[in-house]
Amino acid sequence: MLARHRKLTIELAKREINERYLGQVFGLFWTVGHPLFMMGIYVFIFAYVFKMKMGGTYELPRDFTTYLLSGLIPWLCFQESMTKGVGVIVGHARLVKQVAFPIEILPVKGVLASMVTLAITLVILIVYCLATQHSIPITYMLLPVVMLFQFIAMVGSSFILSSVGVYFRDLKDVVQVFSMAGLFLIPIFYLPAQVPSFLRPLLYLNPFSYMVWCYQDLLYFGRLEHWWAWPVFAFSSLGVFYFGYRVFRKLKTMFGDVL
Repeated sequence: MLARHRKLTIELAKREINERYLGQVFGLFWTVGHPLFMMGIYVFIFAYVFKMKMGGTYELPRDFTTYLLSGLIPWLCFQESMTKGVGVIVGHARLVKQVAFPIEILPVKGVLASMVTLAITLVILIVYCLATQHSIPITYMLLPVVMLFQFIAMVGSSFILSSVGVYFRDLKDVVQVFSMAGLFLIPIFYLPAQVPSFLRPLLYLNPFSYMVWCYQDLLYFGRLEHWWAWPVFAFSSLGVFYFGYRVFRKLKTMFGDVL
């Protein structure tokens, strides 16, 4: 279904990006400007106000800004995808009620738009590393792999959130609260070793931690520091996609009645 309508999906994703900033003075600038502003705020608070320092050793080879951004960037992308996905079916009620329209592409188009933001912010991080450290690890070449698994996971989660959100409208508020709290429940602003030992297992129970560790391996450590996170992230992404698609297919038959 998704492969058959890939051209329509891509076209709808382009339209979403354009319409998001239609009529605004700076237009598509906000595609870069908004995530760049958020990244700058967090870097300023933690790197300059709290003066978090690291780098210069084998264990922690790069500066704190690189460490922070290597985990923050994928999380902001996933957060954006969940926020848009939870209301995408309700927001396109007219299309959903059209029998001939392939509604499976609605959650996917939002994910594609979020992936554009992810790619742009990763380029910003690469430019920062080249400007401050004059080099990037060879592990950056594996970025398409981890981005692919993140895309798969985001599509699966969007299937779940969009379909359940039709019946449970409060889900959008739950997602917003989780998005704010989740930022501090994964190792973005701190090292796992800094977490009290009795709370550390929570990091390993959080599936988003494995995504962040994979990105940190590539962007910060320049080696597979968390090698065990890769199979966990890969299989969990495929599992979320499979489960999400099954849930969506099962619930979509009643969308028209609820909307």
